[in-house]
Amino acid sequence: MLTEHNQAQTAPGWAFGIRASIVANLLVLVVVGYVACLEVFFPDFYYSSLQEDEYLEWGTFWAFIGSAGVGVVIAARQWRGRRLIPWFAFGVALFCVFVAMEEISWGQRVLGYRPPAYFLENNFQQEFNVHNIFSTDIRKLVLKGVILGYGVVLPLIALLGPVRNVMERLAVVVPTVGLVPTFAATYGLYEWYPWTYTGETVELMLGLGFLFAAIIGARAWTPTRETNAARFGQPAVVAGAWAIVVGLGFANAVLARIEHSAATEYGELARVESEALKDDFLAMARSNRNRLVTSCDLHKRIYTFERNSRKPYLYRGKYAGLVKQGMAEERASFFLDPWNNPYWIRDRCDSDDSDARRVFVYSFGPNRRRDSNAWEIRGDDVGDYIHR
Repeated sequence: MLTEHNQAQTAPGWAFGIRASIVANLLVLVVVGYVACLEVFFPDFYYSSLQEDEYLEWGTFWAFIGSAGVGVVIAARQWRGRRLIPWFAFGVALFCVFVAMEEISWGQRVLGYRPPAYFLENNFQQEFNVHNIFSTDIRKLVLKGVILGYGVVLPLIALLGPVRNVMERLAVVVPTVGLVPTFAATYGLYEWYPWTYTGETVELMLGLGFLFAAIIGARAWTPTRETNAARFGQPAVVAGAWAIVVGLGFANAVLARIEHSAATEYGELARVESEALKDDFLAMARSNRNRLVTSCDLHKRIYTFERNSRKPYLYRGKYAGLVKQGMAEERASFFLDPWNNPYWIRDRCDSDDSDARRVFVYSFGPNRRRDSNAWEIRGDDVGDYIHR
C-alpha cells in the first residue's frame, strides 16, 4: 500500500537524500584527490596501484557488487510493497554484477584458468571478458552513455513532476539529483584523461556512483513500518559503505598476494620459456643487421606485438620449439606463461641519455600481477633482459 511507504518517495529529487549526496560527492572527490597525489608525488606506487588485481580494481569490483545487492533489495520492496514489476532495479543489479565480473575477468587471474581460444585471439588483453573484444571507440561511447544517461540525464529529467510520476509508476529507480556532480565529474575526468590509467579511476568513481545512488534511492522504497527506514540512506550509511568498499579492496589485494605467492611450482618452467623468448628476439636482431626489432617505449603483450609487427619467426624459434618438450600448443600459440597469463615485451629508452635502454621479456609470475616497472624486472615477475 502507498500509505505503508516512506512519503519521501514523492519528494522532489533535489530535496531527497541531499545530506547523504553531499557526503557521497565528497567521498568520491577524496578518491580522485588520493589518486592525483599518488600520480604526482609517488609515481611508482601510483603505477602499481592501478595494475590489475590491485586494491583500486578490487574496490571497483566491490562497489558494483554492493550496488547490485542493494538493487535486489529495492526490487524486492517494489514487488512486496506495491506489486510493481521491478524490471529497472533488477536490470541495473544485473548490469552491476556483469560489470563487476568483467572487472576481474570472471576470476581468470584469481583462479589461473586459461580462457577459451576465441578470447585469447580476439580480446586485445587476452582475458575472459566481453568488453575488450569491442573496439576502443565503441567501449568509450558505451561508457560515456552510461555515465551521462544514468547519472546525469535521468535524474535531471525526473525533476519534472509529470515525468517523475510516470517513472514511479513504471518502477524506474531514479538516481538522486544530488549525485549529478559525481557522475558529471566522472565523465569530465574520462574526457580529460590527465594521467596514464585514468580509466581505472573513472571505473572506481562510476562504481561508487552506482553504489551511492542505490543506497540513497533504496530509502524511497522502504516501508515506514520498518525500523531502519529513518536511517537507510543517511550520510553515515553512505560513509560506511565507502569504508567497506575501500577495506575490502585492500583485503582482496593482500589475500591474493598471499595465496598466489605460494604458487611457485611453475617458476623454473617460466624461466626456461622467458629465456627462449629472449633468444628469439636476439636472433631476430641478428637477422636485422644487429638492430633490435622493438622500438623505444614499446610495452605490449608478445602476442599483440607479433600480430601488429608480423614477426613469424616467433612461431619458429626456441620458444615455439618448447612444444616438443611438452608445452601446450595453445600456450605457445598465444604466448602464455605457465599461469595462463600473457608474456610481455618491454623496450624503455631515456630521451636524455641515448645509451640508457632496457629491453626485456617477462611474465607476471605466480602472483599474476605486474611487479616490474619500466626499467627493471621486479618482485616475483619472471623474465629475461634482451638489452641493458
